Amino acid sequence: MPDGPDEGSAAGAQAHADPESVARAICLRLLTMAPKTRAQLAEALRKRDVPEEAAEAVLGRFSELGLINDEAFAEAWVDSRHHGRGLAKRALAAELRHRGVDSDTVNEAVERLDPDQEAETARRLVERKLASTRSLDPQVRTRRLAGMLARKGYPSGLAFRVIREALEQEGIEMEEDFPDS
Repeated sequence: MPDGPDEGSAAGAQAHADPESVARAICLRLLTMAPKTRAQLAEALRKRDVPEEAAEAVLGRFSELGLINDEAFAEAWVDSRHHGRGLAKRALAAELRHRGVDSDTVNEAVERLDPDQEAETARRLVERKLASTRSLDPQVRTRRLAGMLARKGYPSGLAFRVIREALEQEGIEMEEDFPDS
């Protein structure tokens, strides 16, 4: 699916005459598909060879109008990806940085996640995976569960504490040979 006007369309014919119209059309099309960061839109405009002055003018205007709002994007991203996928602060921060959100905005968004909420999400993830590992050795189970939590961005101390609690609830005493928080 193209990001801008089709070559044969009226907007495509305007492309050479009015780069700001092309930039507006590209941004509006992308924003109707899904929220985007300013950096993502700027990259799309660069790829479509929109002159930098026209791109900046349109991005600036869209920001003034509230159509581009990296702070709101970051907050919504954190809420959605934490609750939907169980991602921890570290993974969420990496995803936001990858989308071009500046560090201060990333930090503000991920710091809204309560540490207790993050721990509770880790517990739910472990509980969901626990049943499928019952036939395995406790050390193998621990490794698999820790790997799953690590991929979702959880710090090892929290991961091992949550895993130990879950296994102890099953009556499995764990050796103290892994990190504690």
